[in-house]
Amino acid sequence: MKVIYKITYPNGKIYVGMDLTDSINYFGCADNKLIAKDFTREQRRDFTIRREILWESETAPDQEVRRKEVELIRAFKSNDPAIGYNRWPRFNGGDKAKPAPSRSI
Repeated sequence: MKVIYKITYPNGKIYVGMDLTDSINYFGCADNKLIAKDFTREQRRDFTIRREILWESETAPDQEVRRKEVELIRAFKSNDPAIGYNRWPRFNGGDKAKPAPSRSI
């Protein structure tokens, strides 16, 4: 099962991510430093995060899952630093995020 999930931290900020293996123990790869700066040492001693499945598919190709992830990041605005921890696609302050620059391989 392939899933798109939303992580909600105690401060209300969110992270939207995907998991192509549906691992129950996977909580994404948000930037640790971004999250850590939002919590005091005392707050870090005991906190709870919530992981919700927003979308799932047994048959979607990986590319479709990636497109859906971006769609949901934009829908939840989790790439807005005031709302969440996603840093891609880049938030430009409006309703839509800027596309990532093209990269040559």
